[in-house]
Amino acid sequence: AGALLLLALYASVIARGAYIARHARDRFGALLAVGLTAIVFWQVAVNIGMATGMLPVVGITLPLVSYGGSSLIAMMAAMGILISINTRRYLF
Repeated sequence: AGALLLLALYASVIARGAYIARHARDRFGALLAVGLTAIVFWQVAVNIGMATGMLPVVGITLPLVSYGGSSLIAMMAAMGILISINTRRYLF
């Protein structure tokens, strides 16, 4: 049940990133949101593939869950940028 909840939360983060990218005001914001969302998606996909044995182990952390100092800081910065893209949509 916990694994399904975690996968649902990741799916909602990825869906929200796609929504932010689709509704961004400018092209740069949209491309940046797509890139950041893709980073989250691929890190989750590769980590789950490694955990299930379908992919070779390469050492990618699970975003916002696995302990990795620089990975956690980078992912929090990426989430902050996504939030900023979303809030800038309403400023002007």
